[in-house]
Amino acid sequence: MKKVFLTVLAVALVAVTAVQAQKVNKSALVSKIEKSDADIADAKKGAKAATWINRGKAFYEAAIEPTKSLFVNMDAAMLKLAVGEPASTESVTLVNVPYEAWVYPWFTAYIKDGKIATWSQTQWVIEDAPAKAIEAYNKAYEMAPKTADKVKEGLKQISDFCSQVGNTGIDTGNYADAADAYALAFEAQSSPAHGNPEPALLYYAGYLRTVDGAANPASYVIGADYLNKALDLGYNDEEGNIYYYLFHCYYGQKDADKANVLKAKDALVAGIKKFPKNERILDGLVQLYTNPEDSVGDPADLVALIDAAIESNPENVDLWFGRGRIFFALKQYDESIASFQKVVELKPELFEGNYYLGVFYTIKADEMNKVMNEKQYSSQAAYDADLKAANAVYMEAIPWFEKAHELKADDFNTLDMLKQLCFRLRDEPGIQEKYDKYFPLWKAAKGE
Repeated sequence: MKKVFLTVLAVALVAVTAVQAQKVNKSALVSKIEKSDADIADAKKGAKAATWINRGKAFYEAAIEPTKSLFVNMDAAMLKLAVGEPASTESVTLVNVPYEAWVYPWFTAYIKDGKIATWSQTQWVIEDAPAKAIEAYNKAYEMAPKTADKVKEGLKQISDFCSQVGNTGIDTGNYADAADAYALAFEAQSSPAHGNPEPALLYYAGYLRTVDGAANPASYVIGADYLNKALDLGYNDEEGNIYYYLFHCYYGQKDADKANVLKAKDALVAGIKKFPKNERILDGLVQLYTNPEDSVGDPADLVALIDAAIESNPENVDLWFGRGRIFFALKQYDESIASFQKVVELKPELFEGNYYLGVFYTIKADEMNKVMNEKQYSSQAAYDADLKAANAVYMEAIPWFEKAHELKADDFNTLDMLKQLCFRLRDEPGIQEKYDKYFPLWKAAKGE
């Protein structure tokens, strides 16, 4: 029994040693592709769909070989069994996350809490292998549509691999490479044999190129192309941020061509019509309309845009919400208040409507106080009159915050506003009682 056990152990050790010695056999992979080059050049073999399917497989194998053993959350110990000891290790920080980097000849694995969190491929057997695989599979389908199932299977493998490259690129901060990997995944899905491509891949690609544009302005051009293609296919993300990213891509190109500022505006205008509550889009529009350097039009045009939409759909709460936000940005607080009064009229139980109506009353009163502080008064009576007017506006805010508190009792910001307002107005009739009610709730919410 002991002899058998030792024999088994010896075999296991040999197996581990063999695994540890595993290398990427580049020459064998390249030889397979060189053979494929010869096959497609041959008149007889090159006319067969099978030759092109095999070519697609060869390029796919070349693409995945360096990282085929890796997966997210793989134990670091298992990584050593799979590909051996790293050539070196070091502590690194990627996208504000600390890792231990294990450097191998073909990739660097980033370890966190004893597991692979992500990785980056540092060498390719053939740089454009995924694109070459797609090309080969498409040729096979073109020659023989009956190969659709086999071709689709190969294309799906390529798409999945490219999506994985995109995922790891995000984690490592290689945004441009990640973007192009997602775009290539979409290209694989767009092949006739695959069908039903997922335009969200183009959205991810465009977003990542937008992010990369801050450091590499050339990415804005590519990002705009990806995002426009997604829109042309009818894609919209849930919140409509695609229009905001497209705005950034065009605005980032304004130094190259001033016409891009108008394209940036058009992207936001298209977005605000579909997503009137999107604060990013609203902020972008206000930025364009209020920045003298951009000169895209009178801010009144922006209001007219929203009002025209409201005229067609007067009970659309989101449009009134957006209108109020625009007037707030333009510091026209009475119109902002009027818009949010309409919001709560249409949807009385909407927390955000009640909360922001209280906020805008408070901001209006704050502005009145600011004017008072800068004003030279000739009499106490004049000062008292202005103070009374400001306090009256502060008082208007309280019922809306109270309603917001009823709707969302655990919202700390609402309690904080009630505490501040009731303390400020504690000499007004009935307000001290409110302060005595909300101050303990505020303390409890704060954990005191």
